[in-house]
Amino acid sequence: MKKVYCAKDPLMVGHLRNVLALHGIECVTRKLDLTTGAGELPPLECWPELWIIDDGRLVQAQAILRKTLAPLKAVKKNWTCSGCGERIEGQFSECWKCGRERVIDPHP
Repeated sequence: MKKVYCAKDPLMVGHLRNVLALHGIECVTRKLDLTTGAGELPPLECWPELWIIDDGRLVQAQAILRKTLAPLKAVKKNWTCSGCGERIEGQFSECWKCGRERVIDPHP
């Protein structure tokens, strides 16, 4: 078994487990019950983890997780509207000035 993801948010760990399951990658979650121990234990040691069962699918699982999480990274960056050139804050998905939808580069 190989650990492929760790995060403070157990909902994200669960979501990514479902994403990998849709691709036929068997996973287990660990440390879901340790979040209440933060403070007594180092916080990072309490974060939920996602592990894949088949080590041979590690590269595939990592690629799927990268692709799944990529839009989250792009949302943090400001962007320029391809229609009117207006500079827009990262959390918005369309231009406030002309209404054109944001285009997210799949290879940032």
